[in-house]
Amino acid sequence: MATQAATAARQFWDGANPAAQHKRTLALLDPTKMGTWQIVRRPPIEKGAVIQGLVRARNSNAFKTHQWKEGVRLKKALSAVTHGKNIFVYHNIRTNQVVYSLTRYLEKNNVLKQLIYHGKKTVPATLRKDMWAPYYSVHFQDSKVGLRAFHLLREFSKQRQLDPPREMITITEKYLNQKRPRDPTKAKEFDEKYADKLGWLMEKKDRARAVMDQKATSVADIAAVIAIQEKEIEDGFGEYNRGPISINARKRRAAARRKEAAKAAEHAERIAKFTKAISSPIAEFKVVDPKETDNADVVEADTVKILWNDMHDARHAQSWPIKVVHGELDLSRDHVMAGQKPIKGEVLASYGFKEREVSAN
Repeated sequence: MATQAATAARQFWDGANPAAQHKRTLALLDPTKMGTWQIVRRPPIEKGAVIQGLVRARNSNAFKTHQWKEGVRLKKALSAVTHGKNIFVYHNIRTNQVVYSLTRYLEKNNVLKQLIYHGKKTVPATLRKDMWAPYYSVHFQDSKVGLRAFHLLREFSKQRQLDPPREMITITEKYLNQKRPRDPTKAKEFDEKYADKLGWLMEKKDRARAVMDQKATSVADIAAVIAIQEKEIEDGFGEYNRGPISINARKRRAAARRKEAAKAAEHAERIAKFTKAISSPIAEFKVVDPKETDNADVVEADTVKILWNDMHDARHAQSWPIKVVHGELDLSRDHVMAGQKPIKGEVLASYGFKEREVSAN
């Protein structure tokens, strides 16, 4: 997207329409959606830049390696703009495993680290993006609150998989009805096999499938996490001055803040160089936090917004805190989770996930 815009702008400036050269448009870029762009993965390098002590040719291995490393650094700088304010959740369309990401796109190492081994073929060798679909996204006002929620979600998921509740892996009537074969002969053999096994533990393979299925429990987890955080925020979570601290603790905090400020300045400088490189005399690009734009994902104060790929999945939670606002995800043709679907007409769900009332007429 940015590559095409920059190329078109340069072609335009080269003489396609001289009468309009004095006009310059400003395009605002959302940093959460730029990580997979080719121009970010391979950012433009200044002509004559010294690489490993020499000016390298563009087709040399040294130039390509330097460009790739710059792309990695640029992705980190872009991610830092909104780091912690958004949680993007994907589910596996075959096993119903759920993974959490702080970026709109899935990263191989982040996904594989969250998948726990439950037996043979339960952890894939690599990331297949065609097997993972958007589930929902959560948007916070404060990055500290979002990072705390991300930590709790992963902790709950891991704890449930390593120490599953007894009822999750127990043979029940519902489990037998789902597993019973359709063939009458095989169904009779199946009933004879499991006739006296109600209440027993499932077989190892079936236990693995039951524990890996985290779709329903993930929704219940995010509802519980938001409720937990309401109590934590009331108790002063995220505030620097929560009580008396020692002199050494003050020094450590001051050092951490200085380091954080220096890193933020470094990221800002890198992003500024990137936007300057892709801009042209008639088109200026600027990377901004989505809250500075008209983006529908922006969260108002004291609220948490959840966008669903399927709104009916919200029913997996028994109740929702009053601060939660629900919406729908827009359709996406690639592996980057889309933003909020444009609202047309009446809102289907709002605070507390209350259904729209239908008039008797």
